[in-house]
Amino acid sequence: MPQIALIGAGIVGLTTALEIQAKGHSVTIYAESLPGDEKHARYTSPWAGAHHLMTAGDDPKKREYELETFKRLWAETETNSEESRYLMRTPLKEYFFTDRTGLTELDHMPDFRMLEATELVLGSKSGVGFMTITIDTAAYLPLLLARFLSRGGQIRRVQIQHIDQVLNGGWKTPIPDLLVVCAGIGARSLGGVEDKDVYPIRGQTVLVRAPWVKEIRGIHLKEDDLVTYIIPRSSGDVILGGTYTVNDWYPHPRIETGQAILARALALMPDLLPPDVRKKNDQNGKAATVADLEPLIIEHGCGFRPARKGGIRIERDTYTLSTGNKTVPIVHGGSGYQMSWGTASKAAELVEAGLN
Repeated sequence: MPQIALIGAGIVGLTTALEIQAKGHSVTIYAESLPGDEKHARYTSPWAGAHHLMTAGDDPKKREYELETFKRLWAETETNSEESRYLMRTPLKEYFFTDRTGLTELDHMPDFRMLEATELVLGSKSGVGFMTITIDTAAYLPLLLARFLSRGGQIRRVQIQHIDQVLNGGWKTPIPDLLVVCAGIGARSLGGVEDKDVYPIRGQTVLVRAPWVKEIRGIHLKEDDLVTYIIPRSSGDVILGGTYTVNDWYPHPRIETGQAILARALALMPDLLPPDVRKKNDQNGKAATVADLEPLIIEHGCGFRPARKGGIRIERDTYTLSTGNKTVPIVHGGSGYQMSWGTASKAAELVEAGLN
């Protein structure tokens, strides 16, 4: 049986590993961080929202990966699988400060419609509504890891400086027949890859407990690096965001940013407050404030989205060793959850081609 090594245990790495296993191959994941670890900014997947919102624009390959992923997740919600417990069909309303009445990139989504003028909020000029899926990342990632292990997958928790370490059987591991790189933001500095087109887009969020929230809302602000979103999960937790700051490497939540996120989220969805607090405020003629949300806060967080100039990279490379050439499929470029199963399927095809 071919031995496949894979670097990275984020959403892209885990889904790719599972798709390669489905082809009948033995897979070992090499990673410094794993689901369930203490969170940090460089391991982005646990911090994600995550909901499915098509972002491909005019990029046909990206659109293909996003559609394949959405169809797979949507179908999963129709089953009674363990995975379906962490996926939730959820109505979404997205607002824009420009006229987007001709928007077509989302019209394939279930129950898609343009919002009526009476539904617009906060001075927005247009908006859309449709059904989509939210993912409870805190449970979904460990589930994927458990599934990988149950199928015979192996884990090596290591710090990798160069892909040579894996290709040459470092850490007393077997020399792999093929290496797959799903290193996320690490692809920028990983020796043997060093893709300087990869850069971070820092996202900051606040996780709150609000099981009464049953709708996603988002609004694209006039500032390029700000977007407000409210994403409920099947667990009853809700992610509030966010920021979109390019090349910002600050690895900790900024207090003032967290307060601004709470204020924007409350303005977008006043019903974010607990029903009893809303009722009490109404009775006392009191306006809602960020302080009313403080008891709901679980954690503040931030992560580095791995973006890439020129778009996603999913290709097969050849790496020369003293013992011969090795095929190295490389997969990275951001929007992990959006395209995860689609890019994983493509990566598995590259593995098959590399082995043959």
